[in-house]
Amino acid sequence: MSKFVYRMQNILNIKEKLEEQARMDFGMAMVRLREEEEKLEHLRSRRDGYERAARDSLIASLRIREIRENKEAIERMNEFMAAQRMEIRKAEKKVEQERQKLQESIQERKIQEKLRENAFAVFMEEEKARESREIDELTSYTYGQKKAEEALTEGSA
Repeated sequence: MSKFVYRMQNILNIKEKLEEQARMDFGMAMVRLREEEEKLEHLRSRRDGYERAARDSLIASLRIREIRENKEAIERMNEFMAAQRMEIRKAEKKVEQERQKLQESIQERKIQEKLRENAFAVFMEEEKARESREIDELTSYTYGQKKAEEALTEGSA
């Protein structure tokens, strides 16, 4: 049996490498999204701390300066949180883009694998046909040899 050689194996290899790269890019985008979400959560907790401090300062005694500083800090935290939400949206868009690229890479690799499978099936059919021809030739040769021997034995007798 001869060896199967897929003539577009190099393309399949490239598709596999592109898919692996797309997986890595997608993973990095997911990590970045999680980092941005953690930053937002950290900002929320800081804002909550400022709000608690503002409530405490209102309950304990009326220190106008402290109340004003807390109010400004809370407003600043709200601004930071709004900016962070924008960063999260950007990261989410990037994740979606990378997910789509990954999907396309997987699809292209699967197409190449299917083409390889089809080429292998054709190769196997050709091999079966070749083996069948060889068996037929061997059978014909063996049958011809037997007939020749029978003819010789009948002619000698």
